[in-house]
Amino acid sequence: MPRPSCPRCQRPLRHCLCALIPELDSRTRVLILQHPSEVDHALNTARLAALGLRNAELRVGEVFEDLPQLLAQPDYRACLLFPGEESVALSAYAPADKPLLLVVPDGTWRKARKLLYLNPVLAALPRVSLGTVAPSRYRLRKAPQEGALSTIEAIAAALDVLEAPQRFDALLRPFDVLIEGQIAAMGQDVFIRNHQR
Repeated sequence: MPRPSCPRCQRPLRHCLCALIPELDSRTRVLILQHPSEVDHALNTARLAALGLRNAELRVGEVFEDLPQLLAQPDYRACLLFPGEESVALSAYAPADKPLLLVVPDGTWRKARKLLYLNPVLAALPRVSLGTVAPSRYRLRKAPQEGALSTIEAIAAALDVLEAPQRFDALLRPFDVLIEGQIAAMGQDVFIRNHQR
């Protein structure tokens, strides 16, 4: 019999994170496109990010038929948060700038690339990246490359840059508690042996 879970954060009821999830306003609209393989992931940071931002939306799938409509929002400039040679480092908005519709693929690097491949409209968007970032707080997973972040960390870092001096640290509170809970569940010895190298 499955354990009862919170319908909002989808965590087991006794580990519900809703009290820690903020309701943050942002000029930037965030559209998270989540690969279906991430939905049942224990951490599912994309869901936490979407819940914590009033101006965010989470869509799950591989092919997004309505993507042209989602991107055609006259009050925003659509761009894809995805590193690469053709990406431009984000910088703070000037007062007259039209805010971004920041499209964020959620999945492993391989799955994120697949989303771009399956959705040519997505692949055609101008790309932006974070530049220099603090090391990931996701201590349970070895980053595949320098500067790799979880989805919620990448979104918070992007918003910190775009909307400075406003900060989005509160978005990471449930993520930090989730990480600490996972470490506690596995035991400190197992964590040190498998993750502290």
